Amino acid sequence: MKIDIGPVTRLEGHLNINTTVENNIITDAKSMGEMFRGFEVFLLGRDPLDAQQITQRICGVCPYAHAIASSYAQEAAYRLRTPPNGRILHNLIQGANHLYDYLLHFYQLSALDFIDVTAITGYTGKDRDLTHLKEWVNHALGSGESHPAAPFLPRLSGTYVTDADINITALKHYVESLEIQKKANRASAIFGGRFPHATGIFPGGCTRPPDIDAISSYQALIHEVKHFIHNKYLPDLLAVAGAFPEYWHIGQSKGGFMSYGLLPFGPEPDSPRLLSPGVLIDGKVETVKTGDITEDVKFAKYSSPSGLKVTQGRLTPAPHKEGAYSWVKAPRYGGHVLEVGPAARILVDYLQGGNETVKQLVDRFAGMAEIGPEQLNSVLGRHLCRAVSAVVIADFLLDQTEQINPSAPFIPEIKIPEAGEGFGLTEASRGALLHYIRIRNYKIDHYECVVPTTWNCSPRDDTGMPGALESALIGTRVEDPAQQIEANRIVHSFDPCLACAVH
Repeated sequence: MKIDIGPVTRLEGHLNINTTVENNIITDAKSMGEMFRGFEVFLLGRDPLDAQQITQRICGVCPYAHAIASSYAQEAAYRLRTPPNGRILHNLIQGANHLYDYLLHFYQLSALDFIDVTAITGYTGKDRDLTHLKEWVNHALGSGESHPAAPFLPRLSGTYVTDADINITALKHYVESLEIQKKANRASAIFGGRFPHATGIFPGGCTRPPDIDAISSYQALIHEVKHFIHNKYLPDLLAVAGAFPEYWHIGQSKGGFMSYGLLPFGPEPDSPRLLSPGVLIDGKVETVKTGDITEDVKFAKYSSPSGLKVTQGRLTPAPHKEGAYSWVKAPRYGGHVLEVGPAARILVDYLQGGNETVKQLVDRFAGMAEIGPEQLNSVLGRHLCRAVSAVVIADFLLDQTEQINPSAPFIPEIKIPEAGEGFGLTEASRGALLHYIRIRNYKIDHYECVVPTTWNCSPRDDTGMPGALESALIGTRVEDPAQQIEANRIVHSFDPCLACAVH
């Protein structure tokens, strides 16, 4: 029996998942990106300094990551010497955006897969937020609307948290998290200029001087975000994990993992990073080699050649191509299927012993759940890895503010060369993000993006191997084949961004 469970909601963009179900087991899955955009085409011929602005429009959720990746690529192409302040300011902008995105993902995009929102109808307390939420839900349910109380209701059939206190507490924090996310965005905008789509990010730094007032404002906001992460986000996540321990073993992708590393300690291109880069295949971590990345298009709606390297990338739409089922390409690393994102970041760093705090947190929470690190490749594993990342990043950002020299340069002088090329590698909250730029006659001659959800939500490659999300769905048992809450929980654990994937 073939079933479409899309359009999948509570994610960015247009995603359909087609599953084949036999005896309540998903035996096949197709991840279908359902739109075309073409950023790499309309960047051609433009001033290279347009790139970090235009590519931010790929995504309204993680624009800063695109600006940073583009800036890194341009820094390499221009052979810039980035001042220490410039790199710190990039980190402060990007890191705060990660904190915002982790909270958004857990509370607004994923928590309702597990939390029973109907518990609010029985609330008898006096909390103002919860009372208003109860009144609104009751009014919507009695209104006769076809879809009352959206986005909370209607919901998929399945088992939800049964503990009333956990449900009510999580709903309270759902509301509170919206204000905390605003504070993280405000912190990013102090140096980026605004959110989304920062105006102040440039190769080598940003246009906002890091004066004492700006630094103090940033620190105050990040302290509030950090407090919420430790005292509300982590406990809520652990409560959900305690109610659904089987999801440590559901949703495993069937390939390797890759991270480009996140938040460099210094201005040099090869500076160590807060979370270390690497490719994890067959239990071994190796150095990332950009030359091993290719993009297959046999099942993607493009007539351009398949298997091209990043520097050779082409984009020729073919909407009626026979056998193609997605506008997402199929990136591969030396032919390997890879998952990118929070689990990849934490596993790659953990196995290299890169960050001691990461090791301590993973060991602590894995011990509490009675699992091993290998179970981070799962629905709950991805959620936990976001929380671990949030803890580590918040501390790093506060430390970085202490490293700023307000009287030192914060952006280099930029001179665009007649010719040049460069890669920019970073981690968006959803995973490994690559930008490549080639300049000829002072203009963009070629631009290529290989984006996190392009990896995770890829269709089959030329050999027929499914992408990371497809492989994580295959083999999953579903109680209700028509609704598949289990499949939705797997999809949401990847936090797909289809706007990024098709860019």
